[in-house]
Amino acid sequence: MIYTVTLNPSIDYIVEVDDLKLGELNRMNRDLKLPGGKGINVSRVLNQLGADNTALGFLGGFTGRFINDKLQEDQIQTDFITIADDTRINIKLKHGDETEINGLGPSIRPEEAELLLNKLTSLQKGDIVILSGSIPPSLGADFYDRLINVCKRTGAEFVIDTTGPALMDALVYEPLLVKPNHHELAELFGVNIETEEELVKYGRKLLEAGAKHVLISMAGEGALFITQTDVYHANVPKGVVKNSVGAGDSMIGGFVGTFVMNEDLLEAFRTGVASGSATAFSDDLATKERIEELHAQVSITKM
Repeated sequence: MIYTVTLNPSIDYIVEVDDLKLGELNRMNRDLKLPGGKGINVSRVLNQLGADNTALGFLGGFTGRFINDKLQEDQIQTDFITIADDTRINIKLKHGDETEINGLGPSIRPEEAELLLNKLTSLQKGDIVILSGSIPPSLGADFYDRLINVCKRTGAEFVIDTTGPALMDALVYEPLLVKPNHHELAELFGVNIETEEELVKYGRKLLEAGAKHVLISMAGEGALFITQTDVYHANVPKGVVKNSVGAGDSMIGGFVGTFVMNEDLLEAFRTGVASGSATAFSDDLATKERIEELHAQVSITKM
């Protein structure tokens, strides 16, 4: 079973305005409310691919109920911890360039945090836990470490999609996959990266630190997949970019879901790239039909 963990979910409130005028009344052309949060995005893509998964994390208040109801309408299995505080709302304002205004997130009580840790003790060998996104300040910077320790004790694998110290601290526990983009990789090591060779160099440093596989997204330049022995490059399918939210999460969902179903790393890489592109070319997250359409356009080259 695949489990996704979203510590700081949100309602993504997408608002489209033709001509934004600050300080004046503006009327939207359309709006859309979606369950948001990186792990939740992964669960939604896994569901499109037919990969069994359960969405975990913290939900509270009327906003949390909205998210849980929407996921269950889509027949996604959920097992969230109910918290006293309200789940946040993130605003995605589309007016030419996209502007994001993210909520602060709820305060999570120690006893609520313990409930999630205890829930993970039922994991089994062969399960994969996908840890995605930011950590609410009330949980403490080491909360991913605490979750990972539970995974390791049960024999479950884990994937981590975060940045900065939280990612670097997780490498010693040997994550199945890490997925920085090219900007995040440069920030991790405090360097400027200008060539593909430099991306491979610093991607391999993540392997040396403990990661089992490294997936690096490079926007319009495609993606790199680095294993202990080989490096592969995938192109990006052709399409018009409409949506910057959730493409990386979709890539992880496509990769992990495919890997669990057929254990073929390169096919997982191909589907991951197709899934990320399908989301980038859509108003919402990738659909099964769009992923399948783009899958044939993804070519992989061994470097």
